[in-house]
Amino acid sequence: MRSMNKRPLWRVSGVALAVTLAQTAIAQDAGLEEVIITGTRLSDRSAQDSPVPVDVISGSEMRTNGSTDLQDMLRTQVPSFDINAQPISDAATITRPPNLRGLSPDNVLVLVNGKRRHRGSIISFLGGGISDGAQGVDIASIPSLALKQVEVLRDGASSQYGSDAIAGVLNFILRDDAEGFEVVARYGSTFEGDGDNYMVAANLGLPLGDRGFVNITGEMRDVEGTVRSVVRNDVAFAEANGYSAVSDYQAINTYTGEAPQYWGQPDVDDDAKLFLNAAFEINDNLEVYAFGNYAERAVTGGFFYRNVVGGPSGQRGGVYKGPTVDPTTGLASDSGVPSVLVGDLDGGSSCIDGIPLGGSGGVIPDPGLLASVTADDNCFSFIETIPAGFVPRFGGTNEDTAFAIGARGSFDVGTGLNYDLSAQRGSNKTEFYIRNTINGSLGPNTPRDFVPGGQEQTETVYNLDLSYGFEVGLASELNIAVGAEYREEEFDLFAGDPASYALGPLASQGFSSSSNGFGGFPNDTSAEQDNTAFYVDVETDITDRLTVQAAVRYEEFSNFDNTTNYKLAGLFHVTDSLRLRAAFSTGFHAPTAGQANITNVTTQNVNGTLVDQGTLPLFSAAGQLGADYIAATNGGAGRPELGPEEAENFSFGVGFDIGASTWTIDYYDIDVEDRIALGANVDFLAALNYTGGGTSYGTVGEALTGLDAAGVINRQDFIGLDDLAEFRFFSNSFDTRTKGVDLVGNMNFDLMSGFSTITVAFNYNDTEVTDRGSINPISEGRVEALEELLPNVKGNVAWSHTQGKWRTLLRANYYGGWKSTSNGYNVDAATLVDAQVSYQLTDSLELTAGVDNLFDEYPDKTPNPGGLGQLYPEDSPFGFNGGTWYLQGRYAF
Repeated sequence: MRSMNKRPLWRVSGVALAVTLAQTAIAQDAGLEEVIITGTRLSDRSAQDSPVPVDVISGSEMRTNGSTDLQDMLRTQVPSFDINAQPISDAATITRPPNLRGLSPDNVLVLVNGKRRHRGSIISFLGGGISDGAQGVDIASIPSLALKQVEVLRDGASSQYGSDAIAGVLNFILRDDAEGFEVVARYGSTFEGDGDNYMVAANLGLPLGDRGFVNITGEMRDVEGTVRSVVRNDVAFAEANGYSAVSDYQAINTYTGEAPQYWGQPDVDDDAKLFLNAAFEINDNLEVYAFGNYAERAVTGGFFYRNVVGGPSGQRGGVYKGPTVDPTTGLASDSGVPSVLVGDLDGGSSCIDGIPLGGSGGVIPDPGLLASVTADDNCFSFIETIPAGFVPRFGGTNEDTAFAIGARGSFDVGTGLNYDLSAQRGSNKTEFYIRNTINGSLGPNTPRDFVPGGQEQTETVYNLDLSYGFEVGLASELNIAVGAEYREEEFDLFAGDPASYALGPLASQGFSSSSNGFGGFPNDTSAEQDNTAFYVDVETDITDRLTVQAAVRYEEFSNFDNTTNYKLAGLFHVTDSLRLRAAFSTGFHAPTAGQANITNVTTQNVNGTLVDQGTLPLFSAAGQLGADYIAATNGGAGRPELGPEEAENFSFGVGFDIGASTWTIDYYDIDVEDRIALGANVDFLAALNYTGGGTSYGTVGEALTGLDAAGVINRQDFIGLDDLAEFRFFSNSFDTRTKGVDLVGNMNFDLMSGFSTITVAFNYNDTEVTDRGSINPISEGRVEALEELLPNVKGNVAWSHTQGKWRTLLRANYYGGWKSTSNGYNVDAATLVDAQVSYQLTDSLELTAGVDNLFDEYPDKTPNPGGLGQLYPEDSPFGFNGGTWYLQGRYAF
């Protein structure tokens, strides 16, 4: 009988799932079986003997990439992993939301050293439709040089890990070298000559006597932004018709003179990361361990252009757009001409209502009336101080910290009782800033730069895992693992500076309140929740050919109902070279404290017009008002609620060997019900008029003022919302079904007195919205994004070769056709080719030159680039920077 507990539990902590194939980190000795640590509570489970699929990627292979961002590296290595640049995406620009198998970022569980990683502080309000409202983990805070390997579990795992493990699990295993020093320096840029970037990283391994180690990794990184834009039609129209103020693009956006509004890769500054991993063996049965990190960075990008005088896209409301006025007097007139808004600083009516626009193209302010407004200290228009319009520059500083400690080993009881007791605390904090903008309601007293506030996610987790192998007469011991987890979660909002949310004196005259583009948070708020979980996990080899695995987990949340999930999985060796496997599991994702409590107002482009849209808590005054309105108008379907979503996951796969090659093909089917999402937008004005008993106010501001005066609402509960056109909130909303196939293969062979490896990895993925929801259904646009935004087919073929002191890599990355739903057109498939050459100059020094996207491929251009100055689709799965090159030096001893 084979013993399954020769190594203590701490060597193999993870979920009760496993790896089938190492996609890229494949040992050159084809006879060497790879032992895994993610996906099983056994000590000697090999990748080939796993019931479910995982990609195992060595740290060195992760770094054969032109990008220095860990998420971009994963996109290249794992076909079912997607990430894009996220320009003009508000907070999602700071922490980009990734997708695994086309599902939401918070349907993917992230581990470090087998322990649950805390979430990021960013909730992705503008997530391209797929990630809208998600609060995932900030993977970018992990330096690639700190990684021993990455294990990507492509199957449901809630019965082992708990919430979020629906699409799969990412486990980042830290380096545990007790000796050696490695330093890597890299510099690169784009073929266009922008986007310069550098990275310097170092790893140091030190022994703790002869029974332990401490491994430290540090990284410094900086990435300059790129510009892939054209001049907007409205700016070109104004220039052509004589409004010369808009000709200075640098004055408009403070960033570039190439275009008034810029699209491109955001700037990443002062990106510093530090990771530590350590362990010390007290005796043969006890080891203590610790790991943790500190990371910080600043990310900054652009927003949409605020138009002054109109043209094809119209003026920016709340700042420049005035009423139609008499072209001679500037007083309001239904039959008049467009105007630039004018305010009375004393609140009276001595000023004109607007500066008429006329002349060629209707974009020239009346010079006489403009002069009279400028000369009158009581009258004010933003055309006086910001005549060219403006593009806000938005960003944030992000700080990530975590620390875990634990003890693991085994008791000398029977075959050995393994244990792992741990505690950890993690925090991710973002402080926002927005520059080159205004609070319109403050008039001439507005600042141009604001601090809208911040948000922080903090989690504390305690774990106890026990495992014991029973001899029951099977081919291996019957391994039974039990465990418990307690997790506390807190989400805090920090108020912005007063000007960022102020309702200034000009608010009643049509000028917008709050910092334009990203309104400040008016109050500090804090929300907490906790959960307790217990699990049982069983695994054994019934025969030498048949492996079975079962797990069940009970979890109870303080703010939601309890849930029980289970999993059954099995592997059958038909022959030594043919394997069949299958698994069925249930899963869940519980709402985060942030999703239940976040408040955000942002500017979006809706059919060519910029409008303010908001995300509010369901339990807030506006949220309850909206819920009442929905319940009254949805035909009796009910009132919106917020609770856990539920999932079922089925997979079936085959693994086989053909000569020197190894292949796996896996089919998966994931049904998710009551998905937690931002529902369809609620018309704020319609909801207010409903609350008023059928009133007919024409604007939100009028409705808030009137209903407050009538005692129906408290105006103070709606501060900062007077320009809000529509809003949404988190609720259980819709159902989806995701089906797909993963193909992974590799072949090792000798070539030209050297050694070569060819790896193949392809994914087919299809998501269907099976129910839009009846209470608060998602929009048709969201449905379209969920079903069509990502390519159905994605994959790569890579050839690596080592010969003497030379090492080369050639990789073709295929992206199938997809639809840019935000721009309304289909984008053709593309193949990007990467190449890398390395030379071992000395035993310690290696030099590398590489190119990503060798043939400078771009996605198809947008159908109307001049509309928003957008040359390429922002939702491209491979970005839109074109080709990049890099040079790297690596010194190790």
